[in-house]
Amino acid sequence: MPSIDLTGKAAVVTGSGRGLGLAYAHALAAHGASVVINDVDEAVAEQAVKSITAAGGTAVAEVVPVGTTEAADRLVGRAVEEFGRLDILVTNAGILRDKVLWKMTDEDFDAVVTTHLKGTFTCARAAAVRMREQGEGGTLILVGSPAGQRGNFGQTNYAAAKAGIAAMARTWSMELGRAGITVNAIVPVAATAMTETIPAFAPYIEAMKNGEPLPAFLRKGEGFGTPEDCAALVPFLASEAARSITGQAIGIGGDKVALWSHPQEISAAYADGGWTPETLADAFPTSVGAELQTVGIPAPKFPEA
Repeated sequence: MPSIDLTGKAAVVTGSGRGLGLAYAHALAAHGASVVINDVDEAVAEQAVKSITAAGGTAVAEVVPVGTTEAADRLVGRAVEEFGRLDILVTNAGILRDKVLWKMTDEDFDAVVTTHLKGTFTCARAAAVRMREQGEGGTLILVGSPAGQRGNFGQTNYAAAKAGIAAMARTWSMELGRAGITVNAIVPVAATAMTETIPAFAPYIEAMKNGEPLPAFLRKGEGFGTPEDCAALVPFLASEAARSITGQAIGIGGDKVALWSHPQEISAAYADGGWTPETLADAFPTSVGAELQTVGIPAPKFPEA
């Protein structure tokens, strides 16, 4: 079994004051990496730093909302200033502004896309510049979501941003490959402040807070667990053991890890000379449209009472 040792490496984890981001930061620090914690709340960020240093790790805080080039430069600059380098970037920062399409405002859309999509872009660009200058490779880990893979009711902005993040991971894996920089999207599923709002999960999350374990049908069947369950994937992808893994979307949660497929053609039909609306109407239902794809995140399969 290979040893995962990140000693001497420096990481930036955006949105790491709490939840999944904090779990990623702890996992990186536990395996030897020095970490820049990022949050918009100074008190939360400083508490995250204290929790890592108390466990024997090394961390500093940079309080700034991601999205702008200036914020990205500050985060990368802080890593270089404190640790002399940057080897790992985890783009976890995110917000929600859920509404159905006809009620979603420009502000709702822009806020989510700015934080998730533009924030990932600006931070990854700044990190890529630094890593290429260092000439020693690096790791970009972009945080996606099942909503970005399949869509989700009421999440136009969030699903679009997360789908874009997966597409950026594929693109950047090609662009940065020669520099030895791997780029992957991870698709975590965990009990967080976001999932607590889902009625089906709420009682199980509440029981977990009271010390009860999550049932096996959630941990295995749904791949649903704690933020810490998702965190192992991050130091693994940042390690030498994962140098050949790039351009992938990898799901993790509970007891489950999974590889998501890339979008691809699954059926095709042909008409000599091309198609007309009439020939499409005639042929589509029995050819390429015979088995249409499902949308949305499948509802949890709870055992019968």
